[in-house]
Amino acid sequence: MDSLQIDITKLCDDAVVPGYAYPGDAGVDLCAVEAVTLAPFERALVPTGLAIAIPEGYAGFVQPRSGLAIKQGVTVLNTPGLIDSHYRGELKVALINLDANSTFEVHPGDRIAQLVIQKVENVSWHLVEKLDETERGTGGFGSSGVQ
Repeated sequence: MDSLQIDITKLCDDAVVPGYAYPGDAGVDLCAVEAVTLAPFERALVPTGLAIAIPEGYAGFVQPRSGLAIKQGVTVLNTPGLIDSHYRGELKVALINLDANSTFEVHPGDRIAQLVIQKVENVSWHLVEKLDETERGTGGFGSSGVQ
């Protein structure tokens, strides 16, 4: 399988260069480089100590780690966090602790989120008077019913 090469730089010695846990994985783990304490319902921007150069035509999407979400109630606040191809600053993860009773401690080296790189298309908008008809039409949330 071909792979996309992305330049990466460590902004501090403790930064962890991401890698895939298993062959075929879609995301790589992002790790914290600073200790952060999240009280219940508190949010914080957690640095990774990394900067990357995503090629034009691609974007990075920061996603929650499922284990942290289900076991600790910790998730990515703006999921998915979007990293555009022209951004060259430090990757930081907006975490929130949704557990009403427990404080969550982030330690340097902890895996805090996943990064997925995807091909994205630029679009040109074509203004029309009316859109074509579909079976779904304007049905929104819950339009297919509850099973």
